[in-house]
Amino acid sequence: MKVLLTGGSGFIGHHVVDHLLAETDWEIIVLDSLSYAGDISKVVELSGFDPQRVRVLWHDLRAPIPPATAGRIGAVDAMFNLASASHVPHSIDDPVPFVQNNVNVALHMLEFARQHPPELFVQFSTDEVFGPAPPGTEFKEWDVHVPSNPYAASKSAQEQLATSYWRTYGLPVVITNTMNVYGERQHPEKFIPICVRQLRTGKPVPVHGEQTAEGWKAGSRYWLYAGDVASALVFIAERFSPARYPDVDRPDRWNLVGQEELTNLEVAGHVAATMGVPLEVEWVDFHRSRPGHDRRYALDGSKLAAAGWQAGTPFPEGIRRVVESLRPTSPAHG
Repeated sequence: MKVLLTGGSGFIGHHVVDHLLAETDWEIIVLDSLSYAGDISKVVELSGFDPQRVRVLWHDLRAPIPPATAGRIGAVDAMFNLASASHVPHSIDDPVPFVQNNVNVALHMLEFARQHPPELFVQFSTDEVFGPAPPGTEFKEWDVHVPSNPYAASKSAQEQLATSYWRTYGLPVVITNTMNVYGERQHPEKFIPICVRQLRTGKPVPVHGEQTAEGWKAGSRYWLYAGDVASALVFIAERFSPARYPDVDRPDRWNLVGQEELTNLEVAGHVAATMGVPLEVEWVDFHRSRPGHDRRYALDGSKLAAAGWQAGTPFPEGIRRVVESLRPTSPAHG
C-alpha cells in the first residue's frame, strides 16, 4: 500500500509515520509545508526511519499541487490529510490567514484527490468543531457543529468541503475527529510540555479554570496518546471500505477517543508525580485569558470501540514516555 500523508513532519503526523514504519509495510510519501510546527528531523531521526520506504516532499499546501510535484508523488492508494494550523491562540490573534490556510489545505488536497483518485481519503479533524460539551455530554459523530473559535470553524469547514467532494465527485472520504493528543516531541507551546518545563525549574504550572463558590474548577479533556491516533487510522484504513453516495447520505465518520477524562489539574498532577516533584499551581481565569476556548470537550467513542479498536496506551504510561523524552540530556525537538 502506498499512502500520501500531509503534515507528516508535524507532531501527530510524525507519530503516524513512526507507527506505519513499525506496524505496516506501507510506502509513505510525506507532503509538507514545513511551517512553524513542522520539523523534518522528527521524521528522519525516527529510530525506524527507512529512506527506502519514506520520501519527504516540500509543497506549500495553501496552493494547488503542480504537475511536477504530482509526478513525483505518483499514484497512491490512500491519502491522509493531517496538515493544518492548530494552535487556537494563533487563530484568535490573527484569524484571516489562519482560516485561509486551513481551508486552502483541504481544498487543494481534495482537488488533488479528484484528479488522482485514491481508494481512501481521510480528513483528519478535531473534537473542537462541536464546541463545548456540557457535563454528562459526549458528542456522537454526526452531532451539530457549533465551533467557538476560528480554528474550530476552519476545521469544520474542512469537513464540509470533504463531504461535498464525497457527494459531488464520489471521493472515498472518511472523516475522523480526535480528542486532545499528547506524546513525545510535542510543540513546547502545548500544555504537557509547559508542565514539564515549569516543574523542572520549580515554577508554578498555569492551570486555566473557572472560579466558583466552591473554589477553582479546571477544564477537562479526554487525552489520547499520539501513537494510538496512528493505530486508529490504520485500523480504519485496513478494515473498512469508504461509504459511497448515493448508497448512504453522508460519508463515514469516526471519533478517536482516549481512555479517560482528566481535568487540566489532574494532568499536571500526573506530570508532577512522574517527575517526582511537588506541584504548585497558578490559577488563570479561563474566560478572561482564553476567549473563544471551551472548558470541556468530550466525544463518544462507542462506534469505534464496537468495531474493535480502543486506545492501548494508559495515560500514566504515555506521560512517562513524554517526561523521559524531555529530560535535559535528551535531544530537543520543537
